[in-house]
Amino acid sequence: MLTRPLLLLMAVATGLTVGGNYVNQPLLDTIATGLGVPQGTAATLVTTAQVSYGLGLLLVVPLGDLLERRRLLTVLALLAAAGHALCALAPSFAVLAVGTAVAGLFSVAAQVLVPFAAELAEPGRAGRAVGTVMSGLLVGALLARSVSGVLADLAGWRTPYAVVAVALVALALVLRRRLPVSVPVRVGGYAATLASTAALVRAEPRLRTRALLGAAGFAGVSVLFSTMTFLLAGERFRLSDGAIGLIALVGAGAAVAASLAGRMADAGRTQLATGAGALLLVVSWAALGLSASDAVTSLVLFVAGFAVADLGLQMVHVSNQNVVYPLRPDARARLNSAYMTTYFAGGALGSAVGSAAWIAGGWGAVTAAGGGFALLTTALWLVDARVERRSRPARGALSPAGAAVPR
Repeated sequence: MLTRPLLLLMAVATGLTVGGNYVNQPLLDTIATGLGVPQGTAATLVTTAQVSYGLGLLLVVPLGDLLERRRLLTVLALLAAAGHALCALAPSFAVLAVGTAVAGLFSVAAQVLVPFAAELAEPGRAGRAVGTVMSGLLVGALLARSVSGVLADLAGWRTPYAVVAVALVALALVLRRRLPVSVPVRVGGYAATLASTAALVRAEPRLRTRALLGAAGFAGVSVLFSTMTFLLAGERFRLSDGAIGLIALVGAGAAVAASLAGRMADAGRTQLATGAGALLLVVSWAALGLSASDAVTSLVLFVAGFAVADLGLQMVHVSNQNVVYPLRPDARARLNSAYMTTYFAGGALGSAVGSAAWIAGGWGAVTAAGGGFALLTTALWLVDARVERRSRPARGALSPAGAAVPR
């Protein structure tokens, strides 16, 4: 049974484990200076975190269907803590990159928690449970950026990594005490579990369309995440690490969007939520593109565009999850693995494209790349709507519990 305190614990745990991957974003300029590397090299930390997280989604998350989850989550939190501790002590950029990769690989504990919450929820309330846990994830990412910048201003860029490492050790102890014991839903070896994940991708067309839709949306926002520090710390705005981190707080409204998208999914309005999110992504890049102009309101435009981008991405992402999980209720961890691996592959691609665009053409090239991904997200939403219409007669309109299946 998913009680309110347990749901809140899972939301906090999700936010902390994923939030650690975002502590470097407001620090990139300071890290580049401190370790004597170019800005473009420092920006690769964002890509490193996303690629390693994607590998964790592919190779670690399917274990949620194979192993007892409480023990798995405890171990993952401790291993992520070790990665952040290595970052805090890193004597060189190479060691920092290794620590970032280790932390990213095992921070996928969050993506074991999300389908776990959906499984524990009462019939007809899985969407709300997913929305609540995803709100925790989003708040964790926002606070990680903001608190990281403030801590770096006060005590140096290594401090945020050390704080996250200690917090994750404490979290591992709490999860060990409070999470219910789960019964693995899949019998078989690790290789067979991975193979069955690939089989799910082949068998479920909406898993494919929703995964690609999420990847395109996250790619566009990752273009922004990987370059915004250089714009805001540069000649135009001259903001400190702390100020850059605080800008992330304007995305807090996206936590509300995650909850709203979950409620809309429970009400059978997932396509509407997805379309609204895709449209917001397009609008966000229009504002971000104007933010580097000579207008007096340029910083206001940037902040507004950043907030709308976070809002739109969460509408798309939570809607996607509420379509994917009911496809095969006995395989939620593997479905989530396939979806989130594709999602973060898109994020890694967006980070790489953003870094290359910044080097090649500055903010104008960044805006073009991000806007292109937003338009692609909208196009893929239309493709998914067509696939839904074709598959609806075959799949039916009701879940085994009698509730409307999110589409």
